[in-house]
Amino acid sequence: MSNELQGRVALVAGATRGAGRGIAVELGAAGATVYVTGRSTRERRSELDRPETIDETAELVTAAGGRGIAVPTDHLERDQVKALVERIDREQGRLDVLVNDIWGGELLFSWTDTLWEHSLDDGFRLLRLAIDTHVITSHYALPLLLKHPGGLVVEVTDGTVEYNATNYRVSFFYDLAKVSVTRMAFAQAKELAPRGATAVSLTPGWLRSEMMLEHFGVSEENWRDALTNVPHFAISETPAFVGRAVAALATDLERQRWNGASLSSGQLAQVYGFTDVDGSQPDAWRYIVEVQDAGKPADVTGYR
Repeated sequence: MSNELQGRVALVAGATRGAGRGIAVELGAAGATVYVTGRSTRERRSELDRPETIDETAELVTAAGGRGIAVPTDHLERDQVKALVERIDREQGRLDVLVNDIWGGELLFSWTDTLWEHSLDDGFRLLRLAIDTHVITSHYALPLLLKHPGGLVVEVTDGTVEYNATNYRVSFFYDLAKVSVTRMAFAQAKELAPRGATAVSLTPGWLRSEMMLEHFGVSEENWRDALTNVPHFAISETPAFVGRAVAALATDLERQRWNGASLSSGQLAQVYGFTDVDGSQPDAWRYIVEVQDAGKPADVTGYR
């Protein structure tokens, strides 16, 4: 896939860590110029107070073969998003790929509190971070994306539309946020299709993000040590896997066939043939339904 996106411009909104960083780097590996945004820089951290920064992400994009450009942006602030898009237009004159991966709600929801027990302030803050940010970013970025035919919008969420339709995602606010993002992709697809662009929602599987690895007390090098306590973690994937899914979509000249679809990294790996960094193709959402949710012992045979 090297240099297939040479001359193309991407915006990965929410690229500080996790899926966003993985997507940005893999777009860079395909030769794209990638604007990476978020609130955490070497000079200032977001309220998550974590060490990952958009500066590091931009450097990783460049090291992968693309051109990474870090732009500190709070995607709830309309003026900042408007200025970001104006800068991309001024510097590049085009936008080919928009990835809405803004989240930042990890510390705002409870897995145990019911709606009537949950903090409304935290719940509404989560919804603003997960939904308003995506709407604001698309509002300002889509006119630039539509300047050239073939643009791609990727709304990153957790869970496929099929899975989320019949499974409660444990917390009211988390559930509402992730389902809403899927619907946003569907709605944008209806408006973009007549104008020659494509919108999809995309979910990674069980992501070995920086925060997830830290939660289990492991690193990417020894992540399998977590399987003793969390055996189904065996189906997990690196952020590079979902990144390669986005790169595959971006380089597919027939990607409009996916317009409005809810996709997963494992599903697209079967179509495009890409692998995770270890050469496997973890199909997490099929595994979750057929093994984990079915109450079977952890066994990834046939699923990665």
